[in-house]
Amino acid sequence: MDGATDFRRLFDIFHYQQIKYPRKAALTCYAEEKKTTYSTEECIRLINEVSAGLLNLGLKKGDKAAILSNGGHPIWNFLDFGMQQLGIIVIPLHATSSGEHLSHILRETEAKACFVNTSELLDNLAKVRSELTHLKHVFAFQKNNNVPSFYELLAHPTEAQSAHFHTMKAAIHEDDLATIIYTSGTTGKPKGVMLSHKNIVSNIKATISLVPINYSKITFSFLPLSHIFERMVTYAYIAVGAELHYAQNIETLSEDLQRIRPHYFTSVPRMLERMYDKFSGKGEERSKIKRQLSDWAISIGERYNGKRSGNLWYWFQLRLADILVYRKWRKAIGGRVEGVVVGAAVLREKLARLFSAAGVDIREGYGMTETAPVISMNHFEPGMFQFGTVGIAVPGTEIKIHNPDNRGEGEIWVKGFNVMLGYFKKEEETAQILTSDGWLKTGDIGRLVNKHFLQITDRKKDIFKTTTGKYVAPASIENQLKDSPFINQCIVVGFKKPFVSALIVPNFDALKQWCKENNVHWTAPQFMVINLKVEQKFRAEIEKLNEYLEPHQRVKEFLLLHEEWTIETGDLTATMKLRRDKVQKKYEGEIEKMYMS
Repeated sequence: MDGATDFRRLFDIFHYQQIKYPRKAALTCYAEEKKTTYSTEECIRLINEVSAGLLNLGLKKGDKAAILSNGGHPIWNFLDFGMQQLGIIVIPLHATSSGEHLSHILRETEAKACFVNTSELLDNLAKVRSELTHLKHVFAFQKNNNVPSFYELLAHPTEAQSAHFHTMKAAIHEDDLATIIYTSGTTGKPKGVMLSHKNIVSNIKATISLVPINYSKITFSFLPLSHIFERMVTYAYIAVGAELHYAQNIETLSEDLQRIRPHYFTSVPRMLERMYDKFSGKGEERSKIKRQLSDWAISIGERYNGKRSGNLWYWFQLRLADILVYRKWRKAIGGRVEGVVVGAAVLREKLARLFSAAGVDIREGYGMTETAPVISMNHFEPGMFQFGTVGIAVPGTEIKIHNPDNRGEGEIWVKGFNVMLGYFKKEEETAQILTSDGWLKTGDIGRLVNKHFLQITDRKKDIFKTTTGKYVAPASIENQLKDSPFINQCIVVGFKKPFVSALIVPNFDALKQWCKENNVHWTAPQFMVINLKVEQKFRAEIEKLNEYLEPHQRVKEFLLLHEEWTIETGDLTATMKLRRDKVQKKYEGEIEKMYMS
């Protein structure tokens, strides 16, 4: 590798930064008000000390080692790169994984070491460790009474080890396996996706050509690095020399944004929905004028088409909304956010328009763990994005719609350097998803808008057929329902049923405010969801939303639930995607009752 001009393997990235954009603050993290910063030079030193420590443990090329963490942290990066440059295969583990899944992954990969960042996760691992005969070493990120810490692993490389590093790194090819990432498992047991250095590096290079991030920008990460989307993006931040800050945890997100004041970060739709709820003041006691002003600014923003020219009257209203409302929103997230890249689940189009109108450009992308991960993305340049789509195929990636129907919809197939090597120890499953000529069948249904912009219409496996013979794509209906300020979460059901129904988790803040304004006595959520007046309110909301749907898509029955679906309850994946099968199984009896009347 010519470090000055290129990087071909993932562990080359920090050396690339050192030559092109050496930083005094390359990585920063926070804990209990304490800020810790690492320079590029310190990062490289610690990565080498990790490698020396792993050699002292007896680990070698081809061995597997896991990282179990509930968030991003510089130590995650040091372990990741320190393993890679020895040819050790990195196995990221989701913090939300059940004991069964942890055991399955660690046994299947025969992982020899595991690095864990919290006492709670160490306890979870301890429950299954007796089953893991290959797991010889467990380390905690920080000092811990039960197991050695990351700092006890570190070793200053001897002269012989330094020479050995150089030889080992030179022997690692870009096509070699770098990591095995297990899918989040929305159904069944997770499968291990094998990704090479080339798979991920090609995606890094494709992405940095589309996002205006460089060494002058501050970036922020709060999503788990066990998810390939955030992991690849943090690699990209390092590659362009941007300053990278990690959040303390998801609960301190608002505080961290105010303190760090980033220019760019990535998000999942659920986090933007929460920001929207906060900005719109749902559930807050506000004067009638303030509420009307906020509602007016939202209505202006939701009509934004991505251009700040054209209709003079609209431009004037947009400018006024910015002065009176939007600038306060920007201040709440640090005051200088320029853009947010969104992935992992479907984003409601109105939210993308609204945030972009408010001066925070939202660009939705699309990808899979199997494609390392980005397949398509809306660009930041004028004319190169389209709301309601997931953008254009990234450089080096081909997209085709397989067997399109008369509307141009069909399964999305993908080909490119980013397509995985296959599933670990699962040749049959690999053959089912990869064609002999290199196309990957995504399982998603979509179409091309204006010949280039990809629009996802649903998951192939989520589409169901009612007894009337009509096919229903639930995701689009769910997004329509969530346009209601009173609906927080929902899932559409109706497989082998005569009509479509929905399970709904209300937005209890908005509902509480409505109850106060309409003289409905407020008690606990579990009682409000069976309140007759509340049920009538939701029926009116759904009837209003049904007007935008085709007759066979309309929701005829619904059930209000008082508990939110979360990662902790096991109803959402680590990236906040709904585990449909699990939720439907959980409420199996209640769903049946909706069809008995």
